[in-house]
Amino acid sequence: MTSASEKIEALREELRRHEYLYHVQDAPEITDAEYDALMRQLKALEAEHPDLITPDSPTQRVGGKPREGFLKARHSSPMLSLDNALGEEELRDFDRRVAGLLKDETYAYTAELKLDGLSLAVHYHAGTLSRALTRGDGTVGEEVTENARTIRSIPLQVRKRGGDWEVRGEVVLNRKAFEKLNAEQEAAGLARFANPRNAAAGSLRILDPSVTASRQLDYFTYFLFEHGAPAVKTQWEALETLRELGFKVSPHRRLCASIDELAAFCKEWEAKRDTLPFEIDGVVAKVNSVAQQERLGWTAKAPRWAIAYKFPARQEQTVVENIDVNVGRTGALTPVALLKPVVVGGVTVSRATLHNEDEIERLGLQAGDTVLVERSGDVIPKVVRVVKHGTHRRPFHMPKHCPVCGSDVVRAEGEAASRCVNTNCPARLKESVLHFSARGVMDIDGLGEVLVDQLVNQGLVHNVADLYRLKLEQLMELERMGKKSAEKLLANIETSRRQPLPRILNGLGIPFVGERTAQFLAEAFGDLDVIAGASEDELQKAGEVGPKVAQSIRRFFHDKRNRDLLERLREEGLLFTYEAPRRAGGPLAGLAFVLTGTLPTLSREDAKTRIEAAGGKVAGSVSRKTNYVVAGEEAGSKLDKARALGVAVIDEAALLQMLEGTR
Repeated sequence: MTSASEKIEALREELRRHEYLYHVQDAPEITDAEYDALMRQLKALEAEHPDLITPDSPTQRVGGKPREGFLKARHSSPMLSLDNALGEEELRDFDRRVAGLLKDETYAYTAELKLDGLSLAVHYHAGTLSRALTRGDGTVGEEVTENARTIRSIPLQVRKRGGDWEVRGEVVLNRKAFEKLNAEQEAAGLARFANPRNAAAGSLRILDPSVTASRQLDYFTYFLFEHGAPAVKTQWEALETLRELGFKVSPHRRLCASIDELAAFCKEWEAKRDTLPFEIDGVVAKVNSVAQQERLGWTAKAPRWAIAYKFPARQEQTVVENIDVNVGRTGALTPVALLKPVVVGGVTVSRATLHNEDEIERLGLQAGDTVLVERSGDVIPKVVRVVKHGTHRRPFHMPKHCPVCGSDVVRAEGEAASRCVNTNCPARLKESVLHFSARGVMDIDGLGEVLVDQLVNQGLVHNVADLYRLKLEQLMELERMGKKSAEKLLANIETSRRQPLPRILNGLGIPFVGERTAQFLAEAFGDLDVIAGASEDELQKAGEVGPKVAQSIRRFFHDKRNRDLLERLREEGLLFTYEAPRRAGGPLAGLAFVLTGTLPTLSREDAKTRIEAAGGKVAGSVSRKTNYVVAGEEAGSKLDKARALGVAVIDEAALLQMLEGTR
């Protein structure tokens, strides 16, 4: 007689097979009604035997209450972006660089379609889905495991049981599902999504997994890792292994033995891109051999062994009905073309930035003209050129007074932008608060445009420091703000007090000081007060800070209102000092390390953090500049290369001795 557990497991296996056939192979064998009947049988049996319910059961894809927010976690290895090739000549330049670095070696490329979606890393422990992380900043991502479980093309259990895998891929929304979603948004009186990529990203990061489940997201995979490193010897083998494990892999890929074959593949899909059910914006080419990838190495931002060939932007003609002006967080007035709505690459475009007066003059543009509009990178609308002058043209003149607050507008010598001089301008303030709270800055989740408008318009926020004085009662009086949402926002604001100095510097909105420059300044000076009091010459000692940036920093801190803001932020307990993670005077100062294999007690990320904190540097590939290779179990080609180059190989115990300064 068949036991309940056997019946349940048989039903699970049957449902998994049909999920794979439908969502991965696109070759269903049964109707939706028949699938639903099997699912009801399984749910009924599990309800009778709740002790037999397992996390990887098909019934457990959607479950649990909406969460309060997303936790963050570090990736096993960086999820780097790719350099772009805009046209065939740049693609061939990339190939020439690869050939030069590999010298006389024979190499091939794996060509894959570049899906326009959201990167996601999915981890499996003992063959069962255990965690899913968005790309985030490439080092730290948001954990969206419960939402990822609802995507039917992500298996809850891989076919090869017992393996610990990390699978990286792209979450996408096909055109039909995107149109359906936007129709539902409109019917509910909500804003339409701009494009499928934004819709996919928003759907994956929504706090209620049941909503994610309703959005019909899809997942195509392209990398297979173990312990943060490639699991097989070639990219082509990785794609085939992913397919065998039960993952969805784009069928439109090619192993190219030459740059000519690669260029032909790119041209082929540039012409055929509209035949696909989902959006693509180019082709990704990767050197096929993992060993050659490691020899080619990485820059600070991207691998040297891969490139994204970007298709030309979509273009259409339309009329500029008027030219408006937006005021940004630095006070810059940006002219914006208000267009007669036109569909460009499947998206309705009604606005396009004109950047500044010089750009309008270069284009020879006036309101009433017919222009050519493109979506740069298939996302950002841009006016390319004037096609025809309008019959009743109207020239644009930058206003002498801010359209929001009425203050003077000035254009400094040598600058392209005209700026509102009033640092308390409501338009500047709103943009400043939005920038300050952004994910990559102070990361105050929940501060969107609608809420910021209310906070500023009702006089609750006069500068970013006021965010730290907000009260629960004040927030609950705002439209569409309940107690739970208000408490969550206040908790996120409280957490932001612990953000490091580079993020605070970026959040201040100093012209020309973004994330990278803020990091250099924090590492060079280590104290916000020192930066605020530094001369232009002293500021230029920081990496990538030239005369223009130094002058902008000095001008910012010379303004009394900005100095007062600093004092307010100090009173609120924000961190004004900074200690760089890598200290030059540590026991490993000046030494370069490469990690390979699995260490007994330290994770790869832990080992990297401790080496850098002791002054050392961790590289991704072995070269003659490497001082030590730290090898654990199942060390791969890096160990072989270290031996070939005569680089010293040590184990974890020796590394720990070096960290303690005893060796």
